[in-house]
Amino acid sequence: QLQLVESGGGWVQAGDSLRLSCAASGRSFSSYFMGWFRQTPGKEREFVAFISWSGSSTIYADSVKGRFFISRDNAKNTVYLQMNSLKPKDTGVYYCAAESTYGSRRPQAYEYWGQGTQVTVSS
Repeated sequence: QLQLVESGGGWVQAGDSLRLSCAASGRSFSSYFMGWFRQTPGKEREFVAFISWSGSSTIYADSVKGRFFISRDNAKNTVYLQMNSLKPKDTGVYYCAAESTYGSRRPQAYEYWGQGTQVTVSS
């Protein structure tokens, strides 16, 4: 079992930055690919980014490329999502997730999920 807890969400204005954190406890964090997803009411969960076990490989959704940056600190069992130049369309509940075999854009591939943290960007 792996427990994930997100934090760092909030209400910001367009153009601002936020850093989300996801703290993991339980089984070996460093053996998991970690992903960030977001969801708004009535819509499917949307891929944002994922990072490999070591942090050497990252993949981003086109909608956030160049603005969001995913990183991890395996010594602290934490994955981060630095979000810059935020836009109103970035509003949603942000979830971190863990996947033990390979990184994926598909939420169905992920085994463990956090409870989510709300990000609201006003224009």
